[in-house]
Amino acid sequence: MADHDLSIEPAVAGDLAAIVQLLGRSGLEADGLEQHLDTTLVARRHSQLVASAGLELYGRQALLRSVVVAPQLQGTGLGRRMTGQVLALAQTRGITRVYLLTETAREFFARFGFRLMERADVPVKVQSSQEFSMACANNAVGMWAPLENVLHGFK
Repeated sequence: MADHDLSIEPAVAGDLAAIVQLLGRSGLEADGLEQHLDTTLVARRHSQLVASAGLELYGRQALLRSVVVAPQLQGTGLGRRMTGQVLALAQTRGITRVYLLTETAREFFARFGFRLMERADVPVKVQSSQEFSMACANNAVGMWAPLENVLHGFK
């Protein structure tokens, strides 16, 4: 995919419905996403929303969420680009540790340095998120990484 066909930019309120639809088609929940649009990025290809990645900020910690790529663009590196850019956004916000929950992308995130952890060991502030407490199924695995470590995987 040529870079001139794609733009990655901050999400705006008008993107919410398209993000929710994209997440739903991929079997992912959107609960609470509207509260974190200011830390969500979207990718557009020919003005169509084709990917998203977001953060929930909790002090110097963040929950990485809503990483999704339209089926026709999976395997093109767009998921990697989205994740790298949203982690760069985390760095500008002073985040030091990033957590996530996943049912299907454990190997994807492990490639960049995320490590498995017990969900019970996730900091209480992060556990209080809607994504963590209600949206993600109980069989989702928890992962974490120091931000500076995973950013190296995207350079």
